[in-house]
Amino acid sequence: MTQAQGALAGIRVLDISRILGGPYCGQILGDHGADVLKVEPPQGDDTRTWGPPFREGVASYYHGLNRNKRVQHLDFSTEEGREALLALVAEADVLIENFKTGTMERWGIGYEELSKRFPRLVWCRVSGFGADGPLGALPGYDAAVQAMTGIMSINGEADGGPLRVGLPVVDMVTGLNAVIGVLLALQERNRSGRGQFVEAALYDSGLSLLHPHAANWFMDGTEPRRTGNAHPNIYPYDALATGTDPVFVAVGNDRQFASLCRCIGLPELADDPLYRTAGARSVHRAQLKQQLEAAMAAFDGRALVEQLMAAGVPAAPVLPVDAALQHPHTLHREMVVEMPGGYRGIGAPVKLSRTPASYRHAPLTPGDAFLPQDEGSAQQQ
Repeated sequence: MTQAQGALAGIRVLDISRILGGPYCGQILGDHGADVLKVEPPQGDDTRTWGPPFREGVASYYHGLNRNKRVQHLDFSTEEGREALLALVAEADVLIENFKTGTMERWGIGYEELSKRFPRLVWCRVSGFGADGPLGALPGYDAAVQAMTGIMSINGEADGGPLRVGLPVVDMVTGLNAVIGVLLALQERNRSGRGQFVEAALYDSGLSLLHPHAANWFMDGTEPRRTGNAHPNIYPYDALATGTDPVFVAVGNDRQFASLCRCIGLPELADDPLYRTAGARSVHRAQLKQQLEAAMAAFDGRALVEQLMAAGVPAAPVLPVDAALQHPHTLHREMVVEMPGGYRGIGAPVKLSRTPASYRHAPLTPGDAFLPQDEGSAQQQ
């Protein structure tokens, strides 16, 4: 049975980026039907070596960012490599790159030059800090940007030091921002007939993640502080101990707080002036946490989560990664992808009713040319 085409079927993407932000952008576009050609240097994308684990010499890190692409190798420092690139650009709708600012310009294949030859091209650059300004053109890496943008300063326990978020959140959000930028530019091209330069910088993306800490600081100048698992503005929004496993409770309003109190046998707590409003609960969070955990010590954590959820109180067990990936709801939401050859990865989180994501090319699938438009549009699973 032929399934609906992806939302981006017919769009050709030339992904000459490496590491994370750019490749993640290309993978998302590919998941939704774009024909993505990935061009790597002769030695390959750096992340091929970022392991273990490895499969046939290529790290899992690379596999996690490069499905729904077909791969070839070119050396842009040579005339032959640049000519091959230009032939591909002539057929592309989108180019994704993350070369250090000035590198492609020195080779004579930068945006200003190629946009004159290919005016419909959407050129997406993933950079560290942008091309100019006090930090312009400097290389950027996720952990360093977490440190510079204040993310580490607000992550960690209240009595501990700054802590890096345990996944490359800045890189990944930059990749998502790049996708947004590409889609905006393609939509605008429908009106103007012209492409444009799109930039997603790690530094900007890191700053964009600072809500609500930046909003709090802009309003009253209070220095944000680390709160561990707890929310800086509302409470209880925290991991709480029980008689067995800890549970995360995410109370966002007074009604949910009253329901929580009833579930753990403390209905009177909801009428206590110290805790009656969200603002009061946030101010008196330390003593509130003590009272909640004293009552919750009589409960089994997993059973309490079910009771709270049934009562309309957002709550969850604190699961390790393997348990989350094998959870029945993960499988129901089709968030684990399996492909021939043993590939497994995280599925597309955006669900479209008529043009769903599809998984057509496992990582490392070779390819040296874009597919014919009818084949590239129709090849969906």
